[in-house]
Amino acid sequence: MAKVIGIDLGTTNSCVAVMEGGEPRVVPNAEGGRTTPSVVAMAKDGERLVGTVAKRQAVTNPQNTVYSAKRLMGRKFDDVEVQRLARIAGFKIVKRDNGDAGIEMGDRQYSPPEVSAMILQKLKADAEAYLGEPVNEAVITVPAYFNDAQRQATRDAGRIAGLEVLRIINEPTAASLAYGLDSKGEELIAVYDLGGGTFDISVLEIGDGTFQVKATNGDTFLGGDDFDNLLIDFLVAEFKRDQGVDLSQDRSALQRLKEAAERAKIELSSAQQTEINLPFITA
Repeated sequence: MAKVIGIDLGTTNSCVAVMEGGEPRVVPNAEGGRTTPSVVAMAKDGERLVGTVAKRQAVTNPQNTVYSAKRLMGRKFDDVEVQRLARIAGFKIVKRDNGDAGIEMGDRQYSPPEVSAMILQKLKADAEAYLGEPVNEAVITVPAYFNDAQRQATRDAGRIAGLEVLRIINEPTAASLAYGLDSKGEELIAVYDLGGGTFDISVLEIGDGTFQVKATNGDTFLGGDDFDNLLIDFLVAEFKRDQGVDLSQDRSALQRLKEAAERAKIELSSAQQTEINLPFITA
């Protein structure tokens, strides 16, 4: 019987797992990591890069390196959230003929599901390499507050990637299942998820092995990316005050600041202070 994979298609990182001996096991990617950056790029020679290799070359190729595509899934170009991302993204977000948000990469435009499909194809290939057999079916998680258009966009991404999406599961429900809460009788629980791009909380009622979402709320534009962006804004303002140069107009500089801000954020999780040193930032 063919294996079914479970995929957490995240804003900043994605993960794939498979059931082995009744237990879920995270599948390592080709680079040996347990998570894969949700980053896609078109190299200058036309080669498509996905994951860690795409993230590594972002500084030298910011306009063709796409991240946070999940934030654009099922959204119109004129949405407030899309415009917020368009202001800070190193890549170009465009308006498609149907009014949806699109992404310009290389010499053509892509829909968000097409970009997400590239990430899913990478996860699918890693799972096939790990299992030694083809994988054609998957379960994919989405934030609980995703609307019908966003859920359909996720299904479309799976289909483009060559996967039959058996089910779309709410992320809080998946977390509850992983925690084993389905075997603890009737309970009313709250699950909150602060990710790279989204924050949500759900109240779930559990009973007889079933999960019912009683209430859900969240912010589609609150996550680790936004912490990074606040640090970037601070760095840009400080540099402009000290040097009189506005780095926000330099896409390569912004990409370097983005990487430095993320590192600083991680360091500040365990330290009281950190230092950011970027030589030749305006070169």
